[in-house]
Amino acid sequence: MHKTIIVSNRLPVDLKYIDNKLHVKSSSGGLATGMKSVHSEGNGIWIGWSGLAEDTMNSEQKNEVDQAIAQEKCVQVPLTEYDIDNYYYGFSNKALWPLFHYFQAYTEFEREHWESYVAVNQKFSEVILQHANDGDTIWVHDYQLLLLPELLRKKNPTLTIGFFLHIPYPSYELFRTCPWRYELLQGMLGADLIGFHTYDYVRHFLSSTSRIKEVEVNFNQISYNNRIIKVDSFPMGIDYNRYHNAALEHDTNPEHTKSELMKNIDLHNQSNEESKLILCIDRMDYTKGIPNRIKSFEYFLNKYPEFKGKVRLVMLAVPSRENVEQYQLLKRETDELVGRINGDLSTVSWTPVWYFYRSLPFNELIDLYVSSDIAMVTPIRDGMNLVAKEYIATRTKDTGVLILSEMAGAAKEMHEALIVNPNNFDQTADNIKAALEMPKEEQKRRLDALQKRISRYDVERWATEFLKSLEAAKNNKPPQAATKLSSDKIQEIASHYQKSSRRLLLLDYDGTLAGFKKNPEEAIPTNEIYSLLDTINEDPNTEIAIISGRDRNTFEKWFGPKNYTLVTDHGAWLRKNNSEWEALDRLKSDWKENIRPVMEAFTDSTPGALIEEKEFSLAWHYRKADAEMAALRTMELKHVLNGLLFNNNLSVLDGNKVLEVKNSNINKGRAAASIITKANYDFILAIGDDWTDEFMFEELPESAYSIKVGNVKTVAKYYIEDQITVLDLLNTITSK
Repeated sequence: MHKTIIVSNRLPVDLKYIDNKLHVKSSSGGLATGMKSVHSEGNGIWIGWSGLAEDTMNSEQKNEVDQAIAQEKCVQVPLTEYDIDNYYYGFSNKALWPLFHYFQAYTEFEREHWESYVAVNQKFSEVILQHANDGDTIWVHDYQLLLLPELLRKKNPTLTIGFFLHIPYPSYELFRTCPWRYELLQGMLGADLIGFHTYDYVRHFLSSTSRIKEVEVNFNQISYNNRIIKVDSFPMGIDYNRYHNAALEHDTNPEHTKSELMKNIDLHNQSNEESKLILCIDRMDYTKGIPNRIKSFEYFLNKYPEFKGKVRLVMLAVPSRENVEQYQLLKRETDELVGRINGDLSTVSWTPVWYFYRSLPFNELIDLYVSSDIAMVTPIRDGMNLVAKEYIATRTKDTGVLILSEMAGAAKEMHEALIVNPNNFDQTADNIKAALEMPKEEQKRRLDALQKRISRYDVERWATEFLKSLEAAKNNKPPQAATKLSSDKIQEIASHYQKSSRRLLLLDYDGTLAGFKKNPEEAIPTNEIYSLLDTINEDPNTEIAIISGRDRNTFEKWFGPKNYTLVTDHGAWLRKNNSEWEALDRLKSDWKENIRPVMEAFTDSTPGALIEEKEFSLAWHYRKADAEMAALRTMELKHVLNGLLFNNNLSVLDGNKVLEVKNSNINKGRAAASIITKANYDFILAIGDDWTDEFMFEELPESAYSIKVGNVKTVAKYYIEDQITVLDLLNTITSK
């Protein structure tokens, strides 16, 4: 039976040694809660770091930790203090965290940190592979493990791999500043399904992938390495019932069981009937916009002084990464801001800001949620933000208003909140006022809609939907009828080649014999290509025919002295055995005067695009253009050209990063047929990569071998993965 393995940086258990005794407590975090049912079912396990550095424990303690977490169906990845300093506090939180949250000024790209990040991802891979069987499902979580999917796929391609990023994914312009951007994308593309909180993050990821990796993106699917990778948004939810039920129970608690915090809140409310509490709960992190929030509250009190003495900001800041300099500076700035505002505005009976810098137990969190009239969740950048959803879940009396930053992922689905730009103090102040004065009927209407949505799409539904999509994604295969060319089939072809007496090799050029270049003029034949073709052509019983979309002047320059059969312009011209060129059809080119200005206009508006003029065709190349702009421009240009070419005996070829207009009567298939019918060949092999080569494959007799370069839909019988292997393949087949 296949199992599901959950992988995250930390295990869902908190382990501590206190007085040399191990204390184990289940984590109550959002991820641990969401994965609870997945983790508990069947024979699944959770793999991650225990929270205790390997080199700080003796062998007895290591065994004790292993046994303790095994009881929780967990397996630890042993990390040292060096790993934590460099992989976690280093690359993960000094490079990826600020970069992905748009704090580029805070990013530190250190080689040592990167090498540690690679090494730790490798450690995770090794532990997982020790516990994974063929066909198992692996769900990898978050930015600390971006390289892991590819590492796993290389070692065991039978695994079904999902990856979910819990933080924002930045725009291409920002992501490309990372020195190891290519490797990070390569790592993520090892997954079958890549999930994000919002469609914006999906869009940014697809943009980075298409521009940096230059892969084919079709809607939310990526064609890469003969696989289809699905990319989609899955907005994470909360354990709605836990928070809602806790809020319902809160009001039934007897007086003597109330926390000190709740007693203080009660005293505050009794002292002033008009009193209102605005709640903020955050980790102490620069992405949360804590200083901005304090300043915007001060701005509100000064803009609307009638609320002084009536409104209090209750701020809970949970300590985080206290050994990192930016966090220390943030803590100091926050302390100073709270101190200054309280010093300037406080009265004998009123302090504008209540500030708690600590963690609170769950029951006291509920105290804060239930007692607050407004929740102010205004991060500068946040992947989702579950505090906003938790607050809504605790509104059991049909009152309460959520003020939410548009920069939080939650804003994409919580439209009924008051949405603000956290950098706009005027807008924030006005919305605080609107929240304080909002009629109860409107509060109820907004809350009803929000609660209905987040109660339905809770954290368990999030996990279920992701795994359901992952199950579907693993069966996504590139549409093709060809069979991968195996080593046995290569030997069979080679044997047939040696036994035959009259052989024909039909070979495309660009993308087959030679790799693509940014500038088509740079794709000149290498000495390796010349040497191989010359060696094959020395055999009088073997004919080499290069069939290309290139123009005949270029081929004359490259292969003029060679005794090959050459076909150019997609089948317009033929030259056999170094004789004169002959036209395979009577063609006109006067149409170019009407088409060239159209292409020139699109070239002018698409930096990097260029026009290649051939004798009987015009080609618009966009390999050097920006990927997203080129995708838009090619769609527009095809639409315009198809309109102009209607009933003109011309057609548009959509090749590899090129659009070409040519006469409809010519194609590689007709040229191949012309060659085949002029001799009695008992061995025919055709290799091509472009869809224009499909015409050639279609004209081949049943006995011929047809090979497509790239795993795409084709009429060819076989395929090989890439152009790099073509020369080796020809060498193997033709060597005696």
